[in-house]
Amino acid sequence: MNIEEVMALAPVIPVLVVDDAAYARPIAEALVAGGLRALEITLRTEAALKVIREMAKVDGAVVGAGTVLNRDDMNRALDAGARFIVSPGLTEPLGRAAIDAGIPFLPGTANSGDIMRGLDLGLTHFKFFPAAASGGTPALKALAAPFVQARFCPTGGITAAIAAEWLSIEAVLCVGGSWIVPPGLPDMAEIRKRAALASALGR
Repeated sequence: MNIEEVMALAPVIPVLVVDDAAYARPIAEALVAGGLRALEITLRTEAALKVIREMAKVDGAVVGAGTVLNRDDMNRALDAGARFIVSPGLTEPLGRAAIDAGIPFLPGTANSGDIMRGLDLGLTHFKFFPAAASGGTPALKALAAPFVQARFCPTGGITAAIAAEWLSIEAVLCVGGSWIVPPGLPDMAEIRKRAALASALGR
């Protein structure tokens, strides 16, 4: 599976910060049941790698690691079972490591220089991050115009109320959303409901 295939699994990739691995499988099961298969587990908690291992056991889940900052992060995530990686920015060492590993990679970009650096590495699919703080939909439309080969997953500040606006942009294949699984004690029925609504956002 390449990164475009991952991005095409659903219009929203849930961006997940999970503190307790005991909830990992139930959360993944609720998301997949609601129609969201690509799951990004951010490496922001001590439990993150264990969460990836547990979620990777769920049928239908395509589990990736987010907040990957370097080769070591990438290798730990891959060892835990991640099938794609997402980074908040793009560096040449991480880009080359991902390419060498043959792992689907979605690097963060916020300006034309970032995108050009990615294109130089042979990458064409990018996270636009932080999407709202970087100028919102007008900024991405302007940024995407000269890079017709590039495709994007905007992430950061996107809510259920505005996700469809982002998805209406031709260069956008999906969006990243943390609203699907809010902080606190997870309510699996609510997660499944939010996932179902998000999965219906496709054009």
